Amino acid sequence: MSTGPGAASVPAPAPTTPATGRTSMFSSLKVRNYRLFFAGQVVSNTGTWMQRIAQDWLVLSLTGSSAAVGITTALQFLPMLLFGLYGGVLVDRLPKRPALLFTQSAMALTGLALAALTLSGHVQVWHVYVAAFAVGLATVVDNPARQSFVSEMVGPGQLQNAVSLNSANFQSARLVGPAVAGLMITGVGTGWAFLANGLSFVAPITGLLLMRTRELHSVDRAPRGKGQLREGLRHVAGRPELIWPIVLVGFIGTFGFNFPVWLTAFADDVFHAGAGAYSLFNTLMAVGSLIGALLAARRGTARFRVLVAAALAFGTVEIVAALAPSYWLFALLMVPIGAFGLTVNVTANTAVQMSTDPAMRGRVMSLFMMVFMGGTPLGAPLVGWVTDTYGARFGFVAGGVISAAAAAVIGLFLAHAGDLRLRLSWHRGPHLRFVPRGSEELTPAA
Repeated sequence: MSTGPGAASVPAPAPTTPATGRTSMFSSLKVRNYRLFFAGQVVSNTGTWMQRIAQDWLVLSLTGSSAAVGITTALQFLPMLLFGLYGGVLVDRLPKRPALLFTQSAMALTGLALAALTLSGHVQVWHVYVAAFAVGLATVVDNPARQSFVSEMVGPGQLQNAVSLNSANFQSARLVGPAVAGLMITGVGTGWAFLANGLSFVAPITGLLLMRTRELHSVDRAPRGKGQLREGLRHVAGRPELIWPIVLVGFIGTFGFNFPVWLTAFADDVFHAGAGAYSLFNTLMAVGSLIGALLAARRGTARFRVLVAAALAFGTVEIVAALAPSYWLFALLMVPIGAFGLTVNVTANTAVQMSTDPAMRGRVMSLFMMVFMGGTPLGAPLVGWVTDTYGARFGFVAGGVISAAAAAVIGLFLAHAGDLRLRLSWHRGPHLRFVPRGSEELTPAA
């Protein structure tokens, strides 16, 4: 397949990683440097989830507004929207480990400052806004650096497994963080959750310092020069196996992942159950996400049809959850929402990384994260306004409808552009799949 600019008209129907079949679920943990990284992230991610829950609940307590929660979320992701591509250019030029030491230290200081303001009783909502924006600025470099650094730690052969384990790591912390945060908020206040998050960064910083440089897979860094941002955009625009996953996760990230807005509103306004319910919703969603991550770790391929199917299922279950009549049914539906949402993220992430030139990986992954996370500043305030104006159920339904519609439209477009047809197979149960016209089986793209 041509990868020049003229190749963009016919997308690849099923981009895959080079690996085939299944692999050991924890194979990348055999690499010492990755074990250190993984262990540090377990601690730090737990603190991050504690701060997320505490931050959302603090803003709701100070303002009583779902829109204000949406503004906080938007401010945290706004830097990624504004500066994300430039962050990718920097990451391609810089050594990844020193860059991560700087960004992790900056986020630790932000958490400690917010803890001091909250514990002293002087916190105001604008303080939370500033802290969220500061974390977002650090994330501009931290996110593409962490994404790119994974391949340097484990090499291309273990990349699918390591990306999936990173997601499992994050979702495991999501099980613990919200639960501990809920206990802290109701027991001693939000300030202690912020303090715990600030201190948690000691673990990843220590892990980075203990790594053996000689065991890292060397990657040529991009030299300083003009036009590198445009070069990265042309690289993506000329490769349909990159552009379509990015477009799809853009829709999902902007309209389907506004859970701080929806779940606070459902906990407070719909079910009148308080911070404990918000924590439970996040915990159950993490259970599903962890299941999805572990299943992804066993897959040897990252296929586009899996991405489209997971995105369609994600939006559909959001609609069902929004209409759930009871507290416990709504809570239980968080599990499949988490599983399908995580499958979308991991499948798109892996497919994009494996299809990217290593020298371009920082720029491409910054674009991926800018679209996935940077769409939140556009979606969160709008979703918050819709939720405040028309109610939590209507807001959640709207997000699910847009997510499902985006998956369906992009899937049908790919089928038409790739001259595919939808085929129903009854081998070992009913299966729907896209296959080339006149062919019985879909041949995976290389």
